[in-house]
Amino acid sequence: MTEIAFGKKVSAAFKDKVITICDELGCDASFLMACMAFETGERFRSNTVNKVSGATGLIQFMPSTAKGLGTTTGKLAAMTEVGQLDYVAQYFKPEKDKLKTLSDVYMAILWPAAVGKAEAFVMFRVPTVQYQQNKGLDSNRDGAVTKGEAAARVQNKLTRGLSDTFRG
Repeated sequence: MTEIAFGKKVSAAFKDKVITICDELGCDASFLMACMAFETGERFRSNTVNKVSGATGLIQFMPSTAKGLGTTTGKLAAMTEVGQLDYVAQYFKPEKDKLKTLSDVYMAILWPAAVGKAEAFVMFRVPTVQYQQNKGLDSNRDGAVTKGEAAARVQNKLTRGLSDTFRG
């Protein structure tokens, strides 16, 4: 039986579907689990909503992204977690075989233009709205959020998720 990060926090059906999706995408299932743990506060709930942005679900689909996938954030929130994974798979499909690192999997969610870029790639700078929305990721407080800085918190989730307590 394959063990993945946070495997003990989700159902067997959820875990199996994540592994299948990641096999099809060419990425590590633990990377996707760490990203979903980060985006949902380790709850892995389809109805997790960001009160500021309206982003919803396992990977925090923005309303415009949901629309592009042929659904709405309301419909995504009403789905089962396993059901919502179909939309997660659909969302990631354009990045198939490009998701070799944890930071690239997370960038596919946060800022797809950064997939495949160096860890020092700057995504957001002062005074942009994007910087203001993500300034908490600017760990060295230099007015710029790099890919590496943004992925650092997800790396912490991966480490936690792979501990004996959560790996399964």
